[in-house]
Amino acid sequence: MQLKVPASPNADETMLLRAVEPAATGSANPRAATTGNANPRTATTRSANTRPGTAPEGDGPGRARRRRKAPRASLLSRLPVAGPGLTRFAARVASDARRLRPRYPHADRAGWQRWAPSLRQWLGAALAFTGLTVVLLGSAYAATDIPENLNSYATQQDNVYFWSDGTPMARTGWVRRQAMPLEDIPEDVRDAVLAAENASFYSDPGISLSGLARALWRTVGQGDTQGGSTITQQYVKNVYLNQDRSVGRKFTEAMLALKLDNGMSKDDILEGYLNTSWFGRGTYGIQRAAQAYYGKDVGELDVSEAAFLASLLKGAGLYDPALGEANHARAVERWSWILDRMAEIGTLSEAERARYTEFPEPLKRAPGFDTGKQSDYLVELAARYAKKAARLSDKEFDFGGFQIYTTFDREQESALTDAVAEARKKARKKDAAKAKSLHFGASSVATDGRILAVHGGPDHRTQGYNESNATTVPAGSAFLPFVYAAALEHGVHKTRDGAATEVTPQTLYDGDDGIAVTTPEGPYWDRGGKQVTSHNDGGKSYGRISLSRALALSVNTPFMQLGMDTGLDRVRDTAQRAGLLSSSFGPQVPAMSLGSATPSAIRMAGGYATFAAAGKHVEPYSVSRITRNGSEIALTKPASRRAVKANVAAAVQSALTDAFRTARPGAAPAVTVAGKPATVAGKPVTVAGKAGTTQNDTAAWYVGTADSVSTAVVAYRIDLGKSLEPLPLDGIAGSPDDSVPYRIFSGARGIG
Repeated sequence: MQLKVPASPNADETMLLRAVEPAATGSANPRAATTGNANPRTATTRSANTRPGTAPEGDGPGRARRRRKAPRASLLSRLPVAGPGLTRFAARVASDARRLRPRYPHADRAGWQRWAPSLRQWLGAALAFTGLTVVLLGSAYAATDIPENLNSYATQQDNVYFWSDGTPMARTGWVRRQAMPLEDIPEDVRDAVLAAENASFYSDPGISLSGLARALWRTVGQGDTQGGSTITQQYVKNVYLNQDRSVGRKFTEAMLALKLDNGMSKDDILEGYLNTSWFGRGTYGIQRAAQAYYGKDVGELDVSEAAFLASLLKGAGLYDPALGEANHARAVERWSWILDRMAEIGTLSEAERARYTEFPEPLKRAPGFDTGKQSDYLVELAARYAKKAARLSDKEFDFGGFQIYTTFDREQESALTDAVAEARKKARKKDAAKAKSLHFGASSVATDGRILAVHGGPDHRTQGYNESNATTVPAGSAFLPFVYAAALEHGVHKTRDGAATEVTPQTLYDGDDGIAVTTPEGPYWDRGGKQVTSHNDGGKSYGRISLSRALALSVNTPFMQLGMDTGLDRVRDTAQRAGLLSSSFGPQVPAMSLGSATPSAIRMAGGYATFAAAGKHVEPYSVSRITRNGSEIALTKPASRRAVKANVAAAVQSALTDAFRTARPGAAPAVTVAGKPATVAGKPVTVAGKAGTTQNDTAAWYVGTADSVSTAVVAYRIDLGKSLEPLPLDGIAGSPDDSVPYRIFSGARGIG
């Protein structure tokens, strides 16, 4: 018998019942007839999905019957620890999950709605997305660390050098930037920047979601990212990141901005932003921008000028008026908008806004510095001294931000440079071939140690080494005052163990040419077994002559013997105490007294300044003060110390004054200014000095003092393309009566 129920969409709702025929054996047991076998595995069933009128699979003879498998227990129920409570909980969770599982298509809907997610599904997806986003952003924020090392290019600054009167002289460095503390930046300047870039800076969390979205859209789509960031984000980009346009960089920027805003004060962020932003014309930072566009420091800007500089933050290449009429029009429009914006947010009153109706035209070009010529020699000296005196490493100094106030006097530097240029011009006219290898080193040093001027060479761009600081040629007879001072200070020894005999300016010595140099034991013999003799210029003999007169006439022979009698070690020590470096001295042989040492022009000028300063010496220095971003840097300044006794210095200075008057009887005995004698404390400024020549004619010197300033000038010949060996001057530096070094000295010092 077959019983059917009405058709249903679900096949599971159809049951097929089958009456089993009695067994062939004819058993009368009804239960046996029903089951056919006590063994359940022999019972037959009809598959639930078998169509009516068809035989079930396996009913035919010789076929195995299909059996339904018992349901497999869940993994959770098979766990050793799973109890009834845990099993029920798992079943409930599974049931809830089945209810949340989307059912497609929906049986209770029609058309496309059968496939659309339900409101509950949309809400669940939104909550899941929000939760996942929060987790990811939280993880990214927690994993974001503020880099310890800033972008070195974004924070690097230039070093600015100043003349002794405080005016700018030169700058060095790849980046034109000078950082300023926020308190030194006027409030009006800060307000202009905030109005232009981020009025909500002090209240926002460091990022702008709307601005970030716009920036991301422009990054992914067309256009640039300008204007999509807060000041905090722009500062992060300046000092921590590169300038590429990518979604990843914008995401990192936002994370760093949030982190920085939580860990850094708003004032510090604003200060960093103002000091690292690009303003065009090669400048970074508001201070250098003020100098480049208006030739003044940031503290001197008014509101109108500040509004223009703030407009440059949107893109200096679009708003610098000097770059074209279109730029000028854009600059005027944005300048006016910034002032209106300041009035709108209340940082500028309406009355103040009404005052600014005329656009503050910036300079056509940024003020430059006269670099590449003499100023580069000055910078070289000042930088070397600054690092040593302030104990700065090369890396620290090159990172920039220093203001170096030098001792160089602009007027004296100009006068010395002009005097050398005139001498070089005359030398070319006299002998162009020799003039090509002619070099001049010159320096002026005050009695207090300040280096006021130097001449380092024709042009630092073509000749890098500084001739004023070179130890290239011997001092020659310009060294005689140091021998004279040592003898006056220590006396002489005629016997090896005897007491020293006092020496005065009137002490007589043999001034004849070709006399033998002696020691307490007899004549002095060199290593070659030859007796050493001394000679005067031109082979002239003077007989017995006082030491002061011998110095005035530059007689060599008395001083060669005087050095031996005083002791060459004492001569050397006196010269070093007066300012010459030990490295410029060679062997202690009799020729040392005639100037075998090779001091620089700076050191020779400093040595003569010692005699003019009553025997007190101050090491020459070129920097008087150093600051970094307005803060004072500790600087070790050289102290004054006693080199020789005051009476000894006075005697040397008197002899040098006589030397000047004897050699230049027609010259004015005092410094003149505008044709009138210069005075100090009501007394005329006298001139003292002497020439210096070498026996092999490789150098010509003049070292003199006037108005408490000593100036040393040396002329020599070296063919740098062939050898560093000095060449004979052969008259190119003039004669003793018409010395080129003297002409430079007198021209630089204004001596008639």
